[in-house]
Amino acid sequence: QVQLVESGGGLVQAGGSLRLSCAASGRTFSGYAMGWFRQAPGKEREFVAEIRWSGGRTYYSDAVKGRFTISRDNAKNTVYLQMSNLKPEDTAVYYCAGNLGNIRSDWHENDYWGQGTQVTVSS
Repeated sequence: QVQLVESGGGLVQAGGSLRLSCAASGRTFSGYAMGWFRQAPGKEREFVAEIRWSGGRTYYSDAVKGRFTISRDNAKNTVYLQMSNLKPEDTAVYYCAGNLGNIRSDWHENDYWGQGTQVTVSS
């Protein structure tokens, strides 16, 4: 079966950086968009970033635009989220997602999910 395995989360100070990785196994994700969602305590899961299969199109939430960069290496079946200038409000569990064609804003409608990785930003 398809597995998405996330890594790279941790504790950083405000203004610091982290790079999250999501490695897919079990099959190649040809034609699939990949993305990231996050869920902070007491809040709904929200869209963060998306990258299409070709890598030519990316999308970001307004909250992270200009600070986060999503990329992918299809030969490695891996997607990355480079997070810079982190803020305490970025603290959340970050989830990797995959879906054919494009990522759905309603997280329930995406085909595949990772287990989540905790990102904590201290002030």
